Amino acid sequence: MLIDFNQIKEIQVTGMNGGDGEVCAKMFMDKRGKIIPSRIAPGASIGMHTHATSDDINYILSGEGRAVCDGQEELLQAGVCHICPKGSSHSISNTGSDYLVMLTVVVER
Repeated sequence: MLIDFNQIKEIQVTGMNGGDGEVCAKMFMDKRGKIIPSRIAPGASIGMHTHATSDDINYILSGEGRAVCDGQEELLQAGVCHICPKGSSHSISNTGSDYLVMLTVVVER
């Protein structure tokens, strides 16, 4: 299967999951999960939310940020992977001066 993200329209979401500011993303979705390349603007965030049916895997491509998963804070930078397992809650915020760019894979299970 080939997914061409060049053919998928980018959407802009303000206040994603109750967070602050703007997140830009392209999304592929089917019954098995989602693949989402995204950019979180400086100072913006994805608010705290729970993954009741899926694992959420976030690979950081560039920028700096912070994730909080089940109360544990994790610093994000290029080359690290933040995983929020099924049943856990997390938020992600951009703490840097450039976009926080990441590739998210959501696996339904």
